[in-house]
Amino acid sequence: MPGRRKRSRKDFWVKILLAGTVMYIATLKVLQYTGNPHLVTTLVFVGNFLVPVSFVSFFYERRGIFSVSMTDTALCFIYGGILGTITAALIEPFFITSLTFSSSFIVGLIEELAKIIGVIIIARRRRYNSYKDGIILGAAAGMGFAAFESTGYAFAAFLQSAGSLSYTVLITLLRGITAPVGHGTWTAIFSGVLLNESVAGRFHVSNRVIYAYLTVSALHGLWNGIPMVISSFIPSPNADLIGLAAIGAIGILILYRQWRKAEKELIPFT
Repeated sequence: MPGRRKRSRKDFWVKILLAGTVMYIATLKVLQYTGNPHLVTTLVFVGNFLVPVSFVSFFYERRGIFSVSMTDTALCFIYGGILGTITAALIEPFFITSLTFSSSFIVGLIEELAKIIGVIIIARRRRYNSYKDGIILGAAAGMGFAAFESTGYAFAAFLQSAGSLSYTVLITLLRGITAPVGHGTWTAIFSGVLLNESVAGRFHVSNRVIYAYLTVSALHGLWNGIPMVISSFIPSPNADLIGLAAIGAIGILILYRQWRKAEKELIPFT
């Protein structure tokens, strides 16, 4: 019985994902049947928050003896989503006039700093300084950013396509599927190193922190920019997907390595 309860706690993210998927499909079917425009908002929010919430739940359930609370994790999700998107929206126009391969890296530098604001607010107040706490809070902040940003993209797609439901659903699905290997992973990596280098709520911008920040910013920039390069040589959407999959795999491997180090209480970011 104890073993069964333990597995249940660590599988709660699966229940969230399955229940949310059922609700998303049900909302979509009812919307198609009734044509009620009020359900579009529900469809967009459920679709864009489902994977991020499940992703954060996956890590939170594996926090072990570390101290990060559910309340602080939820707040980090909200701060990352709202403060992160607002900050990025305010700063990016000063440095970027059009999205090119080179400007994609500027986007990465700006957004990775914007997303970490929520982590800093929470960690400084609570004095979190463990590697695993940093990864969990970073995953929450990054996924909050992804959820709110994807919601904006979905609404923009709906308006620009003159209310095309199929196009809106496509955008939601694509961004939902790719969310775990993007914002959530990048911010988790950066936040883990940042908190591991902090002491009693005081943050130290060490070489490891700078290296982590530049690494995730580079992955972010490549994620935005590599499709432009690939499409100019190989005009095939499959080629773009292969490039994005490779970048996503690199981020996941780095995060996995850092998580294993956190579990063994190893400090260095290498």
